[in-house]
Amino acid sequence: MAEALVFYFDDEAERAIRVLWERLERAGVPSLARLGHGQHRPHLTLAMGAGFPGPVRRELARELNRIHLPDLWLHTVGTFTTSEDVLMLGAMVDVELLAVHSAVHDVLAGGVKQPSAYYLPGSWVPHCTLAMGITGDQLVTGFAALRPVPAIHARISGVGIVDTVSGKVSTLLTR
Repeated sequence: MAEALVFYFDDEAERAIRVLWERLERAGVPSLARLGHGQHRPHLTLAMGAGFPGPVRRELARELNRIHLPDLWLHTVGTFTTSEDVLMLGAMVDVELLAVHSAVHDVLAGGVKQPSAYYLPGSWVPHCTLAMGITGDQLVTGFAALRPVPAIHARISGVGIVDTVSGKVSTLLTR
């Protein structure tokens, strides 16, 4: 099992991303909407690991209530070409977002079981996944289906820890 610490978006941003998922589906590219447990919501992942123990969750909730969570701009379509090719919508990186990411990882340091190096400060690429585990041909089709991509202004509506197998969410913060 893996768990992910995620930011969820306001209703308007979530609808805009679901429209992009629908465009992919119509083009024959399986979107995140139907991957795995099928309960995915548009989100941005800040950290991932084998487990976030109770004390870490409580400290994260306290920290998230103390800090300002910035709005996000999602506007760049990109890809991670790995064994599970990913089509994603990149978030504009600014000092506010990096400060929040760093503060979160200060809390997580040493407390998360088997943290994923992809999400550590200095390695993290903030993004909202649109499709994952697709073929090279589907990547090309997906890029074409998404053009043009509007800039999406996303306000953070909540923070949770998601069980990536079941889709169950443990809410840390709602706004």
